[in-house]
Amino acid sequence: MENKEILKHIDHTLLKAFATWEQIKTLCDEAVKYQTASVCVPPNYIKRIREAYPDLNICTVVGFPLGYSVTEAKVAEVKKALEDGVNEVDMVVNISDVKNGNYAAVEKEIATLKDAVGDKILKVIIETCYLNEEEKIAMCKAVTNAKADYIKTSTGFGTGGATIEDIELFKKHIGPNVKMKAAGGVKTVADLEMFINAGCDRIGTSGAVNILKGRDSNGEY
Repeated sequence: MENKEILKHIDHTLLKAFATWEQIKTLCDEAVKYQTASVCVPPNYIKRIREAYPDLNICTVVGFPLGYSVTEAKVAEVKKALEDGVNEVDMVVNISDVKNGNYAAVEKEIATLKDAVGDKILKVIIETCYLNEEEKIAMCKAVTNAKADYIKTSTGFGTGGATIEDIELFKKHIGPNVKMKAAGGVKTVADLEMFINAGCDRIGTSGAVNILKGRDSNGEY
């Protein structure tokens, strides 16, 4: 698979708490140069990025990384992100509700955030490393019923990241209008190709540009 094809699927990501503006600018410059799908950044940088990069596709996170913010707080985060110029929102489900079997509450929250996002893209992080198979299947159904745009494996801040087994499980249980995003622990060209070939429309990673640059002896695409 050619580098350009892989990069079209990459949410070029920097979500560390200590990310500086210089690092964020480097991320954005790389996204523009290599035409990644988006940059995925902390909410506090959205407005500054939008002013500096008016045409860039910006993704941010909500309820991140633990997911147990109340719905009203997540909605407020979404509204502020939209005001600042975001295009896509990656929300974390309330994992406590999932573990308690309160799937209806999770579905309701996702639907509420989808209403808040409107015609922008909503990706739903279910944090697979904390869930058993029954819970993962329930989340596939909740994401589908709530009409979210994507189901996403992981925050990258949990105890594990994306696995091909989880992607294969998603494929069996999500609706036809739900796309898949793999994130967390995607570190090699083989990983990138594996997840794209398995049907992932997006991959969240901080390392794709450098991984692919190393693949080409000229450091170009």
